[in-house]
Formats: sequence, structure tokens, C-alpha cells
Amino acid sequence: MRAPPPRPRHPAALAVLLLLSACSAIPRLATPTPPAVPVLPTDTAVPTPLPDPVRVARAYLDAWIAEDFTTMYSWLTPLSQEGISLDTFTSVYTGLSNIMSLNQVYYEVLSSFAQGRTAQVAYRVHLETILVGEIVRDTQMELTLADGLWRIQWDQALILPELTGDRTLAMEYRIPARGDIYDRNGHALVAGDTNAVSVGLIAGATDPFEEDTLFYELWILTGLTPEEIQDRLDAAREGWYVPLAEVPAALVEADFDLLETFDGLVLEPYTSRYYFGGGIAPQAIGYVSLIQPEEAGTYERLGYRVDERIGRIGLERWGEPFLAGARAGALYVVTRDGRRETLLAETQAGPAGSIYTTLDRDLQIQLQAAMQGLTGAIVVLERDTGRILALVSSPGYDPNLFEPANLNSDYLLSGLLSDPRTPLLNRATQGQYPLGSVFKIITMAAGLESGRYSPTSSYYCGHYFTEIAGLSRADWTVAYQVPPSGQLDLREGLMRSCNPWFWHIGLDLFNAGLETGITETALGFGLGTDTGLAQLVEAGGNIPVPVNPIDAINLAIGQGDTLVTPLQVARFIAAIGNGGELLRPQIVEQVLSGSGEPVYRFKVESLGSLPIRAETLEAILQGLDWVVNQPRGTAHFQFTGLGIPIAGKTGTAEAPPNNPHAWFAGYTLAEDPAFPDLAIAVVLEHGGEGSQVAAPLFRRVVEIYFLGWPVTPLPWEEALPVPPPEN
Repeated sequence: MRAPPPRPRHPAALAVLLLLSACSAIPRLATPTPPAVPVLPTDTAVPTPLPDPVRVARAYLDAWIAEDFTTMYSWLTPLSQEGISLDTFTSVYTGLSNIMSLNQVYYEVLSSFAQGRTAQVAYRVHLETILVGEIVRDTQMELTLADGLWRIQWDQALILPELTGDRTLAMEYRIPARGDIYDRNGHALVAGDTNAVSVGLIAGATDPFEEDTLFYELWILTGLTPEEIQDRLDAAREGWYVPLAEVPAALVEADFDLLETFDGLVLEPYTSRYYFGGGIAPQAIGYVSLIQPEEAGTYERLGYRVDERIGRIGLERWGEPFLAGARAGALYVVTRDGRRETLLAETQAGPAGSIYTTLDRDLQIQLQAAMQGLTGAIVVLERDTGRILALVSSPGYDPNLFEPANLNSDYLLSGLLSDPRTPLLNRATQGQYPLGSVFKIITMAAGLESGRYSPTSSYYCGHYFTEIAGLSRADWTVAYQVPPSGQLDLREGLMRSCNPWFWHIGLDLFNAGLETGITETALGFGLGTDTGLAQLVEAGGNIPVPVNPIDAINLAIGQGDTLVTPLQVARFIAAIGNGGELLRPQIVEQVLSGSGEPVYRFKVESLGSLPIRAETLEAILQGLDWVVNQPRGTAHFQFTGLGIPIAGKTGTAEAPPNNPHAWFAGYTLAEDPAFPDLAIAVVLEHGGEGSQVAAPLFRRVVEIYFLGWPVTPLPWEEALPVPPPEN
């Protein structure tokens, strides 16, 4: 008997394998390496004589295990090869394997008999499938001696004895509803098999005397303000359909008698997986879409019906093994006309699992609204645990558009896919940016750890830096036409974000033979590599090693070839605020099986400590406190009256020829058991000064989290956001 290596023999075991590979392409099924036997590369090659028919049978069956159909075909008799081409032979095996969701083949030879020029080899074949378990059958191989070689007479019964004549296989799929995804408080973010309604208007068809009432009702229904609805109508030609949103059918039904009276309103029902709020954290949650023709064989082999939808990115992809449920089926032998003859095996489906994220739905929704019209990211972590409470990437997108039954998909999906702003990109985990002055935290740490500086080391911060011959670089105070910062100790240098101070440190370390000092410190802070977030795709960024003085001063202020992700920044800021622990960011609180049993639970994971002494950390903490709490701090003016203790750092990263990227990163120090402290990183692509645009968004995060609703308008808001009316 050819026993298989240890392999998953149950859909639950396969789910574990899929989980481990969820962020990469679906793998090919592994097969054992067949034993070395003489093979015929083509039907015209002359094989080495094998007088024993059992050896030929084993060579053929081992090639089946390896899915080496060319070798299998080479063992067929010339007459069989005349009757079936290699391509057809291959398609028969692959097609039947796909239908039965074949996961593993092994066999045992039972007996053999040879007389004259004919022989028979009886064997037992074990077919392990994903959907219907193991199928065991005894069958027989007929062989003919030709030119001193045993060759196999082809017949489908070599696969299963029932497959004689024109018979084939058919699978009746038993597929559970796809599992739901929730926020940390049990609010549904995604629900499967939901009755929904696509909502839109026909431009020019609405009654002007009813528009105030209509727009108000649509505000209740969709969350779009009357002003937003009017803007969309104004941008459309008369007679055009203007898609607005998708909503649960229950909301429409509750007010249907009124809604059906409005002219120009289009309500189109459909049933599908539904993403609430038009996409809450859509880049993190992901979306599902139909299996594509080129993927059909791969997914059919994994137990999917080819018209199903699969998770493409984010948690929908990572959680596929849980969300898809315990798939099952009934495998039949059927005639070519589709008549069922024999039930070979069947199993019963089990309910899908569900994913509870660490996200705070209300915080996420409000921050997405605050980033509307902006490009960038906001990352909000629990400072002391690594839980991700919000992961905003702007612009966002509506995952419901990937459902063909949604009328709005016809009008908006192609534009989404061709949008040059790349809304599908998760800027929070994959966006790579120079860090600008937030990187000065790293440079300060490297300087202190080098032993060449202390927290009270002093430097005159003038308007210009001229320590490199032939080079003069201006401090930010020049552009703002304010006096130079003057004599500063190192903590004050961070407070004032003095460029010359940090250029000086970078150049000094380089000239002292410590070229890698800042680079190694940055790597130790978790920059230049992914954070260990298992559930989402990350970019690594780049932390260069300076090779000349210009490189050294660029790196010292987070410019040059320096690239980081917002998640990396939030993590090292959290480590500074929590006492030095680099925690693994996580976005999944727990995964429940279909029976409600937890199969995955969040636990705090430390991946190491910041590579600095306690005295260095204390100096950094003082500097970050002074940035927001001292009158000369670069962000002080943005946080007056906040009432929640915070610390942080502004950053303005040059990105020519466009405006700089705006950064603010920091943490809270409320020490309130009801509200675990946060670490927050904000970046706006080409947004300008960090203190002007990123710091206000940081304040918005803090106000929403601690107070429930913003109390300070953003600089570009005419008024505070107004909550939509209750549904």
C-alpha cells in the first residue's frame, strides 16, 4: 500500500491551511514525489522494458498522485492513444478531480495476473475529497504487451469503477451562508445573503416642490446630506441615473408608502452580501467578488461552486476559511444527459463562522467622514494592547459595487477600478511616505544612545544650517518669517522641531564613523519592515544607510529615501507612550465557529522593546509633551482647551514637486480605565504643514473617542458635522 504523507483529510483541517496562506495566492495541492521509474515522455518514445505489469501499474498510479498526466499518458497502449489525445486525457482527469474536489489520491495494489500478452492489476483507490470525504473503490487495470512492454488500456473506470460507458460525475453543492463581520461591540459591518436596495435618482425628474422632503427622507435612509444629494444631481445631465447608496431592504420597507410617492426616486432590490454604511473600513474589511473563469478550476478543486463569490482583500480574504463555512455536497454518478444513477458519497454542511474585529464602528465612520475629500490615512491603536480601533484610508470605496446585481454597480464600478487615486489601496498599511520631522524622534534617540549627546546638550538653532561646505539649508522658521528658535537643549529642539539641530546630529554621527546609528535605531523602532499585522497586507517601507553627508542630514529629518507606513509610525509612537514595548498591531478580536465556539482570540503580543535606555525614553517623552503643552511647541496652538492630556510630534515631509505630506503622531495619557489610551498617526498626502492640517485631525480623533462627538471644527469645516436623523 502506498500510504500518503500526513495531509488534511477534513474541511476543517483544510481551513487551517487556507488561513495560513490567506494573504498569498491559492496554493496548488501538494503531492508526494513519485518513485523513480522509467517513463515515456511521449507516445513515440521507447520505454525501458518492464516485464512486471505491477511496476507499470504503480508507475501510472504514482504519476496520478503527482498529477503528471503526460507520464500517465505515455503508459497507454498505442490504440488507447489513438482514441484519446493527451489534452483530452488531461482534461478528463482534471475535470473529474475538480468536480469531486479531490484533495489527495493514494492506492494499494490488491493482486495481479498475467497470461501471454495480457495482464490485469487489481487495486484499491482512495480518493480524499474536500466536500464529501473519502471515497474508496476497488477497480482493475487492463494491460497489453506491445513490443515487449506492458501498456495500459485506457478507460475511465481506472478512476472509479462506476465511470463506465458515457458516465461522469456531478456534485450537488451544499453551501452555507457566508459568515458576518462585526466591530468590537457586536455591530454588524458586513452581513451575508441580505436583502438590500440600491437607491438613486433620475436627474431632472424630481418634483422641485417635494425635493426638501425627498432629500430629508434620503438623508435618513442613506446618511447623505441634502447638500451632497443636490451636488450629485447638479453634476448630472437631465435624464441621467444618479446612484446614491445601498441600504438594507428593511429600512426601505419601513417607509415604503412614503418613498414610492416621490417622482424620480429609483429603488431597485437585490440580494447579496451587504456592506453597511457604504463601506466601513473598506480597505481593511475587503470585498467579495465572483470567481473568474481563469480561477474556476482552482476553486472548484477547493470545494467551491464556480458561480460563488470569494474574499479578495482584507479580512474577507484572510478570513475565507472561517467565513466560507463547512462546505459539503453530494457526489453522483450521472449519465451524459445528466440523469443521476448512483450516489457515491455525501456530507452535510455546517454554518459559517463569524469575525469580530477590534474596530470601533462609530469612531471609524466619523473619521472616514472627517477625511472625506482628503487623501491620506489615520491609524488609531490602543496604546497598551495593539488593538486597532480605526484604520482609515482615504479615498475609500463602496464594496457593494462589486455585486453585479446591485444597479449602482453598473454605473460606478468601472470608475472605481480606473480611479487614479487608487481607493482600493490601504494607505494605512501599504502607503509609503517620507516621515519628515516625526522622524526626529528617531534621530534624537540615536544621538542620545551614541553617548555623544545628553538631554541637556545645547545647540543654537538659527535660520540656516551651514555645516557642510558649499551648502546652506533653511529652517522652517525662514518660510514662516519668524525669528530663529535660538539656543535649545535637545528636548527643546524636538519641541521646536529645529531642523538645524537634527541636521547637526545626523552629520556629526556620520563624520564620527557612526554611519548606521540612525538607520539601526529606526529599524529598532520597527520602521523599514512590516509590523507583524497578520490579517492585512503591509508594505515594508525603506530606511536607507547614508553614504555621504547629504544622505546623513536627509535621513536625520526623515527625508531622502526614507519611507514608512502610517501603521509603523502608530506602533512606534504607541511604544514610546506605553513604556517601550513594540506590540503587534491586531484587527481581529475573535473568530467564532459556526457553533459559536471561539477558534481565535486576541491576545497582547510584544515583539520586543525599543532599543533605548530608560533615560533616553524619558527625554523623548519630555520633548513630545512640550510639543503640545508648551507655548513654543509647534502644535501647542492646535490643542489649547482640549482637556485630554496628550503628547505628540508634528511632521512636514517634502514631496516635490507637490505640496509636502502633513503628519502628526502622538498618544493620549488620560489613564481612564473606561477609555484605554490611544496611539494615533495621521498623514495627509500633499496636505501641507503637519501642524496646520494633520494635528487638527488628531484632535478630532481624541474628541470623538473620549467625548463621543467632535467639539472643535476642522480648519476647513464651516461648521461641526451634524449627526444624521435617526432611522
